[in-house]
Amino acid sequence: MDDGVICFLGIGSNIGDAAANCAAAVKRISDVDGVRVLRCSSLYETEPVGFEEQDWFVNGVIEIRTMLGPRALMNAMQGVEDEMGRNRGEKWGPRIIDIDILLYWQAVIKEEGLAIPHAELHKRRFALVPLNEIASCAIHPSFGVSIKGLLDRLQDKNKVEWLSGKDRPFV
Repeated sequence: MDDGVICFLGIGSNIGDAAANCAAAVKRISDVDGVRVLRCSSLYETEPVGFEEQDWFVNGVIEIRTMLGPRALMNAMQGVEDEMGRNRGEKWGPRIIDIDILLYWQAVIKEEGLAIPHAELHKRRFALVPLNEIASCAIHPSFGVSIKGLLDRLQDKNKVEWLSGKDRPFV
């Protein structure tokens, strides 16, 4: 697949073996027609945001090249979540897997049920740290600021810790 668009996906889990869930999600994403996984961040243990009375998450980011349009990509990622047993109950609650489109090239999309870049990306350490690891110079299309610049200005103080001994578990 030589054509297509570069995208960054955030992946997270806090149920069961969260690191294994993230790795399984990346494997399933790589099996989606029209999607090729290019790079993966390390995994990070991250403090929950929103609903704090739950286990810490494991989060990472992958870079993909896709032939799918934004909504088709979102639908495909929701299909992966569903295959893995995702329960779409409580907002910010525990989940076996969560896959978010963080950036879809330089697209800015605000439609019913679809916001790209991810609406909370610039506010979330758990997404910016792994994204910065693999794409520090990527530009947030809504703000015209690099991912590193967003991370440098970030006010979110939630803990994000490298998952020791597990760097590059997706590859």
